[in-house]
Amino acid sequence: MATINYRLIDVDALDPESAFPAELLTPPCDPIPTSEIQSLATHCRQLLQRGDQEAALVAALENVPYGGDEHGKELHLGTVLEILCSIKAVEMSPLLGRLYASPSGTELLDVLTKYLYKGMARHNNSTSSTSTPGVSVHATGVSSASGAREYGVAPGRGDGGGMSVLLSWHEKIVEVAGTGAIVRVMTDRRTV
Repeated sequence: MATINYRLIDVDALDPESAFPAELLTPPCDPIPTSEIQSLATHCRQLLQRGDQEAALVAALENVPYGGDEHGKELHLGTVLEILCSIKAVEMSPLLGRLYASPSGTELLDVLTKYLYKGMARHNNSTSSTSTPGVSVHATGVSSASGAREYGVAPGRGDGGGMSVLLSWHEKIVEVAGTGAIVRVMTDRRTV
């Protein structure tokens, strides 16, 4: 008897035509300059100052910089998380219900879920290491990256407060859109 376990052989590696290059699986995205992302952030902050959190969130979620560089994506993440931190907990479910009922509601909640996961990852990375390049910790306990406040942490809150905001949003999204939003985010190759 042979000692080769044929069940462990990767047959796809033997057939060069069966492999899909990553370029075919990732949809093309037009490059977006950082200045355009900064102007969108300014527009969203103006909407927040007027008290229109829903319009600010919709504007941020409809204009995702998939083709932006890392600095632009981080800037947009800070904008989205700033908007999320400005919305009260009692307003989350009604707002998400209105977003989900809109014609592009599923896409908006999927994009929001992407930003929640990215905010959680950044929050986890910044709290797990004592010195992260580009991240500074202030005396208030709030960290900032590249001049923006800590991802998911609102001013005056500790590190646990920011993560609880992100988890609260995640809970409300699952209540409104179901677990399909999680699956769609996990399978989408476009990154925020």
